Amino acid sequence: MIDDLYSGSVLALAANLPRLGRLAAPDASVEKVAKLCGSRVVVDVTVKDGRVADFAQDVKACALGQAAASVLGAQVIGASLEELEVTATQFRAMLKAGGPPPDGRFSDLAMLAPVKDYPARHASTLLAFEAVTEAVRTATARNAGRTSPAGAA
Repeated sequence: MIDDLYSGSVLALAANLPRLGRLAAPDASVEKVAKLCGSRVVVDVTVKDGRVADFAQDVKACALGQAAASVLGAQVIGASLEELEVTATQFRAMLKAGGPPPDGRFSDLAMLAPVKDYPARHASTLLAFEAVTEAVRTATARNAGRTSPAGAA
């Protein structure tokens, strides 16, 4: 049971987190914390033409949160807000309701399916996707405001 949760694949992902650190000038930054365990994720994004152009993450989480952040970091460049929202919804449904795993570029999240049996681990496992979705939403809104012709004479 617990061996399924912390499989070799999950531990390998957790040990190899891509895009660690912070961006010098992000369009948006979001921090998320899991209250139950104290896991913390900070993501920085830049968005260009509606897609993630650059991304960095500072992850202080359990192996499950790190594994999810690893999948995110490896695949996030080029993702749209819609794609991230769909993935976050599918990921949450997989953990909370035993739904199918996300498809497409984030399909490696399927290896975290055993987490569904451990509700206390759901929040930390979802942190990175909740943070990036909020950050991209914020960055997209800010960028739209910068290019808006409102107030032009």
